[in-house]
Amino acid sequence: MLDLDRLIIAFDNGLRTVLAPAHSARPHPDRDVADAELAPDEKELAAALMRVNHCGEICAQALYQGQALTARNPEARAALEQAAAEETDHLAWTARRIGELGERVSLLDPLWYAGSFALGAAAGLLGDKWSLGFLAETERQVEGHLEGHLDRLPPQDAKSRAIIEQMKADEARHARSAAEHGAAALPEPVKSAMKFGSRVMTRTAFWI
Repeated sequence: MLDLDRLIIAFDNGLRTVLAPAHSARPHPDRDVADAELAPDEKELAAALMRVNHCGEICAQALYQGQALTARNPEARAALEQAAAEETDHLAWTARRIGELGERVSLLDPLWYAGSFALGAAAGLLGDKWSLGFLAETERQVEGHLEGHLDRLPPQDAKSRAIIEQMKADEARHARSAAEHGAAALPEPVKSAMKFGSRVMTRTAFWI
């Protein structure tokens, strides 16, 4: 049975994630990096990529909150909550960078959050090893997306690059932590479905 207090906390976290500005517990990775002069099309591309990353962090935050809500093992729940906390840092970093580039976050963030939270809660109900497996695979796929974004960013955009590189390092660490806590390897059809859903989100968030 779900704990009412945790359910209320999860609801509050959802409202904060979608409606309130995120605050980073760690220094912003680009704090000591000078802003480069970008052409209009370069700035537009960098902003679109950062919007995709921000939307991805909204989804990750929702997934891990949903999984933590239904996790049975306290250690698994702690690992999920730690990952969610660091995704909040990522939200703050990407949101500020999007603003600096003169753009906005995705208009569909509430929709992505709701869907991802439901998916995370369902994964948690399957059992902790599958929930952690879902976390590990999510982080591996996100790490791959971030690597692709590093290739696409304007070479001189060192601020965006510093943010993405730190995010990539965090995602790899989250995947390792999930594996250490007993994550199960997901079946290939599940991995393929996750990749398809990710493509839908990234292509939509790039523009909207």
